[in-house]
Amino acid sequence: MSTRLSARLSRLLNMVPYFVANPGISAAEAAADLGVTTKQLMADLNQLWMCGLPGYGPGDLIDLSFSEESVQVTFTAGIERPLRLTSIEATAVLVALRSIVDLPGMVDPTAAHSAIAKLESAISGAAPARVSGAGPAGGPPMEAPAVTTVRSAVAARRALRLEYYSASRDVVSNRVVDPIRIVAVDDNSYLQAWCRQAEGVRLFRFDRIESAEELDEPARPPREARDTEAGLDLFQDDPAVPLARLLIAADHGWVLDQYPMHRVAVHADGSIEATMRFATLDWMARLALGFGSGVTVLGPPELVAAVRDRSDAALAAYLAAELDAPA
Repeated sequence: MSTRLSARLSRLLNMVPYFVANPGISAAEAAADLGVTTKQLMADLNQLWMCGLPGYGPGDLIDLSFSEESVQVTFTAGIERPLRLTSIEATAVLVALRSIVDLPGMVDPTAAHSAIAKLESAISGAAPARVSGAGPAGGPPMEAPAVTTVRSAVAARRALRLEYYSASRDVVSNRVVDPIRIVAVDDNSYLQAWCRQAEGVRLFRFDRIESAEELDEPARPPREARDTEAGLDLFQDDPAVPLARLLIAADHGWVLDQYPMHRVAVHADGSIEATMRFATLDWMARLALGFGSGVTVLGPPELVAAVRDRSDAALAAYLAAELDAPA
């Protein structure tokens, strides 16, 4: 409750300078700019109408002329400029922006880099530096088209058609999803959405979205999908999908950060026992062999056998090549 009241107070204090700078703007346009519904904006304006200078007589209160078609401030009661951040607040915002600006989909990179430059200038007292990066003409890094499309669909609450690469299944699939929100988990950004194909909440990692198309239909995730955080479990257990049991060497702990694995136990020597769902035996065997001695397959038996057969075949081919090589 206190968080909502604090957010509303901050919005109310900044609304007067906003409407002074945008005289006659419609309630719908203002609501979109301020990130609220038109109904909430009208409630805020009615509240603002009763605020003002100490004394709080008719001549001290903020005066407004407003309807859904037009909003006009006729008396500001001295609130003519937006609130200014303290140096501590500005530094906190700057740190937060820097932490998410390189995560795809979290923010508009152009706006974020511009804000960073302005905050750095305000904190240091120097003139704003030109934003540099990997984009054209020294601008901020360009955003991938698929990322821009997903951000747009989330903001507009539109359904999406995705072409998505699933690392655990080693396949690219096409699916229609209803976006819920964008989240950051362990230094990666994800689209949380209701997948119509799976009939459940799923997380789609941005760097694995190969293409995205915003559809001309509203997103309609079920209410329970919006209200629960269960979808934040990145890799929901599906008993229909085989489960590999792996023993990961202590110096290969990074594997858990790169693949959808669940830690089961940590042994005295630092090795880690983990599980991982996989779609095909062939793909999982190839993945496990790619780690060499860093990962040992413990189960299921058919996966252990597949890894052993591939290892034996590779060793036989190597020995045959050695025998055929000239002395």
